Amino acid sequence: MSKRVVVPSLIGVAVLGAVAADGPAVASTATEPSPADASARCVTPSGGSAGSLAFTADVRDDSGVRGLKVLARPARSHLAPTGAVLRHADDATCRSTPDGTSRCACALKMTRQEAAEPDRGARYVAVPAVAEDGSTVFLPRAATFDVGR
Repeated sequence: MSKRVVVPSLIGVAVLGAVAADGPAVASTATEPSPADASARCVTPSGGSAGSLAFTADVRDDSGVRGLKVLARPARSHLAPTGAVLRHADDATCRSTPDGTSRCACALKMTRQEAAEPDRGARYVAVPAVAEDGSTVFLPRAATFDVGR
């Protein structure tokens, strides 16, 4: 046989052997986590009881959810939360569900002093979510709630 036939044949056999042994190599791109069905519920302090803020969201990502942070901020604030501020946001607890999403929840206590702040009214919950593969997404208005007057 000539070299023109033998060399390409050997290369073809090597490629087929590699594909059969390891399976085909497929490049995959990381997708962002996608929070959905986010809700926030605020109960202001009254009498002797403390107030609270409860936040929940369903987060989907192919690689899984590493974490989600929760930052409540006044709706009238035109400042976007920075990375430094978000590092000090509260961590939500995320648990996997059978349908491939993670249910993330965070419960925060609200003191009388916080409820009495002059900046009452509508607030947004800003949410940065991080997937296991390192991809991230930031939702500046994942949910809205109201601190009563």
